[in-house]
Amino acid sequence: MSEALLQRVEAELASPAPEAVVALAAALAEPGRDAAVLYYGSTLRTGDLTGILDFYRLTYRSHRRGLRGLIERALWPEVSYYEIDVAGRTLRAKVATLPLSTFARAARGATLDTTIWARFVQPAQRVWVADAEAAAQVAVAVSGAVVTASRFAAALGPGEGRADDFWLALFRRTYAAEFRVESTDRAGTVLSADAGRYAEVLPLAWQAGGVAFETDGVVLKPAKQGLPGWTWPSLAGKPLNMARILKAAFTFDGAARYAAYKVERHTGIELTVTPFRERHPFLAAPGAWLELRRRQRERRRPSA
Repeated sequence: MSEALLQRVEAELASPAPEAVVALAAALAEPGRDAAVLYYGSTLRTGDLTGILDFYRLTYRSHRRGLRGLIERALWPEVSYYEIDVAGRTLRAKVATLPLSTFARAARGATLDTTIWARFVQPAQRVWVADAEAAAQVAVAVSGAVVTASRFAAALGPGEGRADDFWLALFRRTYAAEFRVESTDRAGTVLSADAGRYAEVLPLAWQAGGVAFETDGVVLKPAKQGLPGWTWPSLAGKPLNMARILKAAFTFDGAARYAAYKVERHTGIELTVTPFRERHPFLAAPGAWLELRRRQRERRRPSA
């Protein structure tokens, strides 16, 4: 791993996050079990903490034993939703949990999964960490994600172009490979949030990843030999996403509260999270949907 890239990634991971985010991460972390908690996503870019904050909780443990463990090994991460009071305000968090070792493998492109390296080539903050050794391991893993993403950017991008041409090509293809609410146009939003940062990172990542390139300081021309192929990751993307969605229907901790929050945010209709809905969100989903449709009809009905 290039020292220059590692230092660049470490500085970003160690950058100060809002106090409320740090406090929330501390509430989510389990000392002795967790190595680190990473904060990433749209709220990091915008600073708007009224929505759902995205975290990855990286654990020391391996996957569980038994059938659940077998499913975890194939269809990580485990996903959960929390609403936690921090300094008198309710913060909402969606948390993906997986072993640090699994995160590192996926980040360096050792699996067909694209989600880890496509997300963690984007800015992230290490908002809770067990110790200095864990911090160093996380920095190496995230640096691996940046290198993997940069190699795919070289493979999927033009023969030559500006840094943003390569990143746009990468983000559009990875968005298209997954089941996502956002369209591929979201790639431009991600990039425009900090275009200078991506322009700085790309040559560092290519150097670390062994991608030969020429540049005049603005235009980059990478050698295309020895770059990773896109066919298998692209073909695997949607089936993997669908399998994870089906798994989450049964294992997403806090799914009913998460869905109720999303419904209220988008429709203004508050659905009650009953004990049955909390325990059995998949079974309760049809009834919740019928209630939502009924209340929407009542809202549209003209008053007497």
